[in-house]
Amino acid sequence: MDINTLKKNILNIIASNTGVETTLQSICNYLKNEIEYYDWVGFYFKNGAKDELKLAQFSGEPTEHTLIPFGKGICGQVAVSNKNFVVQDVSEQDNYISCGWKVKSEIVIPIFVNGKNIGQIDIDSHIVSPFTKDDEILLEFVCEEVAKLNIAHLYQ
Repeated sequence: MDINTLKKNILNIIASNTGVETTLQSICNYLKNEIEYYDWVGFYFKNGAKDELKLAQFSGEPTEHTLIPFGKGICGQVAVSNKNFVVQDVSEQDNYISCGWKVKSEIVIPIFVNGKNIGQIDIDSHIVSPFTKDDEILLEFVCEEVAKLNIAHLYQ
């Protein structure tokens, strides 16, 4: 499926206005089902005043990483750097938290509200080097649209 169709369908999910949690879950399910190399899709948000991320909605195998300290792993590094992080081969990362032996690559894109990094979308793949610039563009779009939702309560 092309990126424009994916974007249009994400907008349709958001427009369905089924509540924030349901919308986020639907986005996770949609991306995991539509993009064959997206094996785990989830949202993490800042956990109140703490310097840690808390897992919100996700699609894929359950993870024990429901809380991630800032700076730890790929997600924790994005919470500090405020930059996209594309890891084509997790075995080459020193500061990586293993979510399971199947995970070979990961992409994490931050979500900004009023210029503040309040969370991120995290994608794991069981394939080495699957991510392209189109993945970054699509996921940046998703994060921009999610930032427009009333998500403040998720990171209080």
